[in-house]
Amino acid sequence: MGVNMSNTPPHTKDLFSSPVLSLSLAGIFRYAGEAAETSGMEMAGDEVRQEDTADISSDNSGPVRSRSEEDFDCDDVHDGDDKDNNDKNRKKKRKYHRHTTEQIREMEALFKESPHPDEKQRQKLSQQLGLAPRQVKFWFQNRRTQIKALQERHENSLLKTELDKLREETKAMRETINKSCCPNCGMVTATIDASMSTEEKQLLIENAKLKAEVEKLRTALGKFSPRTTSPTTSSAGHDEEENRNSLGFYSVLFGLDKSRIMDVANRATEELIKMATMGEPLWVRSVETGREILNYDEYVKEMAAENSGSERPKTFIEASRETEVVFMDLPRLLQSFLDVNQWKEMFPCLISKAVTVDVISNGEGSNRNGAVQLMFAELQMLTPMVPTREVYFVRCCKQLSDEQWAIVDVSIDKVEDNIDASLVKCRKRPSGCIIEDKSNGHCKVIWVEHLECQKSTIHTMYRTIVNSGLAFGARHWIATLQLHCERLVFYMATNVPMKDSTGVATLAGRKSILKLAQRMTWSFCHAIGASSFHTWTMVTSKTGEDIRISSRKNLNDPGEPLGVILSAVSSVWLPVSTNVLFDFLRDEARRSEWDIMSSGGSVQSVANLAKGKDRGNVVNIQKIQSKDNSVWILQDSCTSAYESMVVYAPVEFAGIQSVLTGCDSSNLAILPSGFSILPDGIEGRPLVISSRQEEKYTEGGSLFTMAFQILVNPSPTAKLTTESVESVNNLVSCTLRNIKTSLQCEDG
Repeated sequence: MGVNMSNTPPHTKDLFSSPVLSLSLAGIFRYAGEAAETSGMEMAGDEVRQEDTADISSDNSGPVRSRSEEDFDCDDVHDGDDKDNNDKNRKKKRKYHRHTTEQIREMEALFKESPHPDEKQRQKLSQQLGLAPRQVKFWFQNRRTQIKALQERHENSLLKTELDKLREETKAMRETINKSCCPNCGMVTATIDASMSTEEKQLLIENAKLKAEVEKLRTALGKFSPRTTSPTTSSAGHDEEENRNSLGFYSVLFGLDKSRIMDVANRATEELIKMATMGEPLWVRSVETGREILNYDEYVKEMAAENSGSERPKTFIEASRETEVVFMDLPRLLQSFLDVNQWKEMFPCLISKAVTVDVISNGEGSNRNGAVQLMFAELQMLTPMVPTREVYFVRCCKQLSDEQWAIVDVSIDKVEDNIDASLVKCRKRPSGCIIEDKSNGHCKVIWVEHLECQKSTIHTMYRTIVNSGLAFGARHWIATLQLHCERLVFYMATNVPMKDSTGVATLAGRKSILKLAQRMTWSFCHAIGASSFHTWTMVTSKTGEDIRISSRKNLNDPGEPLGVILSAVSSVWLPVSTNVLFDFLRDEARRSEWDIMSSGGSVQSVANLAKGKDRGNVVNIQKIQSKDNSVWILQDSCTSAYESMVVYAPVEFAGIQSVLTGCDSSNLAILPSGFSILPDGIEGRPLVISSRQEEKYTEGGSLFTMAFQILVNPSPTAKLTTESVESVNNLVSCTLRNIKTSLQCEDG
């Protein structure tokens, strides 16, 4: 096929390619400018002195200090009895020269473009600023040293996070191994003796490896820790000390203080309330699409206090607003926004990474009124063809009245200024949602999404849906929220009609299947985006489609097969409406038309579980019977006003039978494949005849992404072969050709 797989880097799940480190290291902070501007102190010297760099380790509140040019007039070499006298003279002669604000600004501008300026650049800058060339040289030299020291402190925090994660994984593995039977069926699931299965032995081995890694991390933490910790200090005590000092660390790192953060959050709340409640002329409804459009000139006029002195930005602005009622009570909804893990679980198709960087305030009461936290998120589309958006922002939870609360997101300038310029930057202007408690378990949500993004190269196929604001706009967020709330309601329900729960005898079995399907879909969303978790290599199929492939090695995750896993993703435009395409793919009666793995066998529906009001939101279990064998398939179908998905995975018969009886499904290995279906963004006039509410504004084609994940070798140490790439290439090509043929939309 001509594909050189040697250029594809391995995805070994070792310590320094873990999600925690890759998440935070993607945004290594360029602190430099703000600290120097605070002090205005000249930085000079052939090298940073030991006593000066010590200031960084003990107090990160100021820039690196060093000798001015006057210090170099004295002899640096001392011997004999003159040493003490010379040291005293040096201290008396040490002088500092403060740069002007203009000098700092100009050097900052050049530093952001070139941290290592050449002699010509330094000479030009020194003439422009009226400084000696060596002063400019020393300023850049010490700035680089300062950044290095700050990075070491940040890495210390990251290592602690990784240590906590490893502890949790070790604890989970110990519980898995020691658990002797299932509480629902009483069947033996693990026995610590000679009859132990290969997977369980693998868990024991990995547990030992994790313990070794924990010790390594503990050593590393001791090496990089800015505080001296006594060897007798307990691990728990050390963790508590880290937590108490975390705000201080990040405040220094970003140049922020609590009062300023709270002030920004309060002003952002006021702006969000206006954006959520005001009508025309601030928001104008489009006649063609029915969507609300922000009148930017009116926005600048109305928000004059918040935007005093600001001009129309050079970056690309996206603004959108949507209102819906969701089936979730107020306390649980607020908690879902403040708990980063619940937030990621709520929006798996939009969030590929998220972390709470710092907790500024925990808030008061059970609903945490006044809670403020600094967060990071990587936002994605379900295709590797659209780059992710990485954003740092402050999230605030505030009670507005007895029934109304606000979740406010806003980016802070100094945080954004320190993000690596190589990233696709995205800033949140005051965004979020106003939540009104409607009692009876429902809430009215007004969602406002207001983003300021640097323009980036977007594939022509996705340019319309991204530039129109649909891809990352309020409609997408609130439609996904509705879908999650419906899934949760159906999961917790105890009075589900028989027609919505066929093939499962017990309530415990229903919950276990729905939970497994949710994990499967989350894994699918996590596997196909442009996140830095993956490194995609593009190849061309025999039929001309662009296919992106990526490989990874699963060493210890019991939720998917151990070994080398190959992923292949292809996105195309199809001249078919989204609903026609979705209904075709989820229909088990037509599965044999596109699924080449079914080998033309008959498909039988074994179980059918509703998980939403729309008939398309359903989890089902299918049995594909061929002449030689039978294959069991778990399939999760999801559809909303914005997006549809069909996700499926083959499952072992014994495993799915155990889950049907209500057993825990967390250790059942599944490897999902599936399809994502989006409108192409070309919105036309309302259709004259419509059988479904969401079809009113969906005239146009579909952006269709299909993804396959295959275990190519059960040994994690095996190498990826060209034959494996060829096989998955053929799988993608044949499946796409079958779909086009069945829907009569072949090329030409």
